[in-house]
Amino acid sequence: MPSAALPFSILFLLALPLLACTGIGLAGKRFNGPAGWGAATFTLVGLLFSAFYFSPDEIYAFRFDWITLGDIPFQLTFRLDKLGWLMLLLVHFVAFLVQLYSIAYMHHDAARFRYFAFIQLFIFSMLGIVLSGSLLLMYIFWELVGLSSYLLIGFWHHKPLAAWAAKKAFILNRIGDAAFLTGILLLMYQAGTSDFVALPTSLDTIPPNYLTIIGLCLFGGCVGKSAQFPLSDWLPDAMQGPTPVSALIHAATMVAAGIFLLARIAFMLTPTAQLVIALVGTFTMLHGAWKAMHVWDIKRVLAYSTISQLGLMVLAVGVGSWQVAMFHLLTHAFFKAGLFLSAGSVIHALTSSDPYSPFDPQNMRNMGGLRTLMPRTFVCYVVCAAALAGIPLFSGFLSKDAIFVVAFARAAEAGGLWYLFPLLAVLAAGLTAYYMVRQIWLIFMGEKRYTAEVNVQPHESPALMWVPMGLLAAGSLFFWFSPNPLDAFSGWFLGGLQYQPEVHASWVPLLSVIATGVALGLVYRQVRRVEGFFEKTIFEKYSDRHPVWQQTYGRFRTLAAHDETTQHRTFFLIAFQKIAIFCAQLDREVLDAVVNGLGRLTVVLAHLIAWTDRHITDGGVKVVVGATRGAGQVVRLFQNGKIQSYFLLTFVSMLLLLLWVMLL
Repeated sequence: MPSAALPFSILFLLALPLLACTGIGLAGKRFNGPAGWGAATFTLVGLLFSAFYFSPDEIYAFRFDWITLGDIPFQLTFRLDKLGWLMLLLVHFVAFLVQLYSIAYMHHDAARFRYFAFIQLFIFSMLGIVLSGSLLLMYIFWELVGLSSYLLIGFWHHKPLAAWAAKKAFILNRIGDAAFLTGILLLMYQAGTSDFVALPTSLDTIPPNYLTIIGLCLFGGCVGKSAQFPLSDWLPDAMQGPTPVSALIHAATMVAAGIFLLARIAFMLTPTAQLVIALVGTFTMLHGAWKAMHVWDIKRVLAYSTISQLGLMVLAVGVGSWQVAMFHLLTHAFFKAGLFLSAGSVIHALTSSDPYSPFDPQNMRNMGGLRTLMPRTFVCYVVCAAALAGIPLFSGFLSKDAIFVVAFARAAEAGGLWYLFPLLAVLAAGLTAYYMVRQIWLIFMGEKRYTAEVNVQPHESPALMWVPMGLLAAGSLFFWFSPNPLDAFSGWFLGGLQYQPEVHASWVPLLSVIATGVALGLVYRQVRRVEGFFEKTIFEKYSDRHPVWQQTYGRFRTLAAHDETTQHRTFFLIAFQKIAIFCAQLDREVLDAVVNGLGRLTVVLAHLIAWTDRHITDGGVKVVVGATRGAGQVVRLFQNGKIQSYFLLTFVSMLLLLLWVMLL
């Protein structure tokens, strides 16, 4: 490609979704009907342009000066390499299918034009992250992704819970983004650049401890975007947005941006930073899997599953292999987007025709027996769930197996407690198989639990919905990624990145299969029980018998759940809420008491000063004035203009003088 054509081609790719967003937004409601088709067409053009205009074997880059602060010039750099090219295809492909699906899913919504305009803005922001050649430019698009997700999560802003979830996602992401920006500024101060090409040669001048701090600050951006502990709680609540939004930004693209960031900065992560990243990823992975086993909302199960899988990707980066993390990101995008769209199909089928019905179409306790009524959705769900559970012959097995291999290899190299990382990852894989089979059973198997609601008539979704689901399910099979169903390293993705582990243990896939088999056995055992999955767990029974446990848990929670009655005066960050309550009590009981006391003391002092002024100061002045006036009046008696008075005064004066002389 001629170098002169490069800026045009990349800017054209960015301009497509931006023009679509602007055009659809300005057209307004009169464009409601064709908005979905128009948005999908723009995305398809971008997909075809990315696939056939760029070569995965070439590196494209160009930069231009932005601003100069003092002697430091700031450049914005665009860069496209093989990893970026794959992400371009992934973002466009998933976004295209989601928009096709949304045409049918959102056809009753009165603000479809706004929905598709927001999706195009999101695509523009994601493409900017993928094409960024520097951390500075990536941060600009990073914030645009945060804005786009806020708009899409809160799309149904008339629902209080949706507005709450949008604010929660936005604020928690800002916390991570603040750390991200701090890392960028520290890096630019130390290295003088944030360019991905120039950074490797500039890191030698940075002390290792300082580099560790920078790496962890940059990782803070991933903690926010990719929902890692302790900023992971926004993702389940973000399911209040339309289900296709969940498939797009909370399964395949936005939450994957944090993993993409780690892949870009992997070369600057010190061993200490990698250890911290591995610890955070491991805890997030286990916490997400545990929560997914106990919730009843169909989308929240998948949301917690996404948190768990993102933790597994972060763990892969922590053990030193961003390549396998990106491979799992790729496979996860297909089967998790397929699961969300299939869940949307179930919700669509169970939505009551009565808008005032209390029936909840997302509660799995209201489902069951849908396998015969929704056969296409059932097949897509099972295939994608099998991939997520790590069943052999599916893509998820390949990518998870690759992570287990590199984790065990790193443990063999580092020794000691490092073996906990791969073992806990295998445990999380078993938990994943358990909660996914639990979900399939509750939705599609067993008795029909929705029959009490007469306005619910389950039916298969239209072709515009099940065709994207089918394509994503087909993309979850192993042969798209590797000819060997048991070896990911012989596939085109890791081979194209020229990555091979130093040791490939043949027993690792067997260990993964055993963990999955044990989980399936536990599922079968639970199904055979009288109450099945509706039976309370040991921890729930313990909490019922020991309410102190619940109270203790409540004290140590950091995030509050949404409450319709308190939403206008209760903040979801419990720590901030407690600080606010403490400050209010301090203001009311200490500061106000001091101010009121000082006020009362001032009033008393004012009265005392007023009495002193009135009786002492003014009294003294009045005495002097009275004495002077009296003396004047006495003198006036003698100064009356009569000669007799003057003679008498002279005689008395002489007499007094003589007496004084005689007495002396």
